Amino acid sequence: QVHVVESGGGLVQAGGSLRLSCAASGIHFGANAMGWYRQAPGRQRELVAAISSGGMTYYSDAVKGRITISRDDAKNTAYLQMNNLKPEDSAVYYCNAGSRYSELVDGEHSGSWGQGTQVTVSS
Repeated sequence: QVHVVESGGGLVQAGGSLRLSCAASGIHFGANAMGWYRQAPGRQRELVAAISSGGMTYYSDAVKGRITISRDDAKNTAYLQMNNLKPEDSAVYYCNAGSRYSELVDGEHSGSWGQGTQVTVSS
């Protein structure tokens, strides 16, 4: 059974930084892509960033240049370093583990979700 746990969310002022973590178990972590999504109230869940098993990365236009996705296969953990945060970045951030990279960047997913972690950016 796949188990995905996000952590690292919180309240931060605009311009601040946060690093989110996503720990996944029950899968061959190193062979799978990882994706970070976010969902704000009243909006659809959207892909923020993805990283392939080989380290290829994708970023949405809304976060490009401010957010970095990375992975540590030895720790079965993916990270999302978020800098220069804006109030519009406020959302619940979810991690998806086990999808193919091509699925993620094409707007699909077949992996497993965590419970999410809340990020709130105050102005």
